[in-house]
Amino acid sequence: MEQHRTRPAQYGPRRSGAPLPAQGRGGAAAARPVGRPVQPARPGAGSPVARVVRALRGMPNPRLTGLGSGLFCAAVMTLLGFLDGLLFGASLTVYGVLFVPVSLLTALWVRRGDLLTAPVVVPIAFAVGLVPVAESGDGIGGRLMGLVTALATEAGWLYGGTLVAGSAVIVRRIRLVRRRAAARNRPPA
Repeated sequence: MEQHRTRPAQYGPRRSGAPLPAQGRGGAAAARPVGRPVQPARPGAGSPVARVVRALRGMPNPRLTGLGSGLFCAAVMTLLGFLDGLLFGASLTVYGVLFVPVSLLTALWVRRGDLLTAPVVVPIAFAVGLVPVAESGDGIGGRLMGLVTALATEAGWLYGGTLVAGSAVIVRRIRLVRRRAAARNRPPA
């Protein structure tokens, strides 16, 4: 089978000493930018907020495409819907409470170029995951009526999760615009 090049010809072959992108370095190297010295964390050093920030920086930081974020959110909400049905007897309140952190994770994990997709895919995933939780009658009409009723009664959780995702996206977008403006205004080295 023929192997195709993954790098365009104008870039030439990768140099053996060239640094890999963050995804290629893996482990702790992917969590810190290149050039920043590694400083061992002192136990108990800094404020509680600083310790939380350090812990969060050490966690994986996936970047999902727009489609990937939609699939992630829909799959997690469907799984949570089934678990809610098994463990809590299809409690709509439990499902709504679980929806909010999934919305936040979706908004935080979507990549920069697809930021605006997060507030769009989150309500769709809410409706998809609601199917196993909603009460259903006989046939497709009964299931559809149960889904519409659940969407109407749980609109607060739906709006809340969408608001959380939208707010996170707006904050990320503002930071991105400010970072680009600062890079543009920085004098060349």
